[in-house]
Amino acid sequence: MASDQKLESRRAKLTPLQYAVTQEAHTEPPFSGVYWDHHGEGTYRCVVCGEPLFDSGTKFESGTGWPSFYDIVEKGKVTTKDDDSFGMRRTEVTCGHCGAHLGHLFPDGPRPTGMRYCINSAALDFSPRDDPSRT
Repeated sequence: MASDQKLESRRAKLTPLQYAVTQEAHTEPPFSGVYWDHHGEGTYRCVVCGEPLFDSGTKFESGTGWPSFYDIVEKGKVTTKDDDSFGMRRTEVTCGHCGAHLGHLFPDGPRPTGMRYCINSAALDFSPRDDPSRT
């Protein structure tokens, strides 16, 4: 768990929705986020710490209203844990670097992994592939 000082620093940096999603594990409404229907080529990063998480080449249309990916950019970039909140059995996905809540993982994605990382747009930032300032 992040310290009080770290949480206050994050609260100042993030929008209220970004803070609620990443620090309090809220979920944005479906079809409301900026990235659910985003088709740019590049890297989706953690909005809190900037860690690269997902590549646009693994993004797919799941019909859920949230950005969905079938794989992560590199092992260890995200962590998972059981989430039994709201009477449901799910797998929570968090940033492997800063611990921010990202979304959930489901075993109903396309090949080659069969997994669906269902991620809140509010937890992401996007770096276009042709942007030399973000490597």
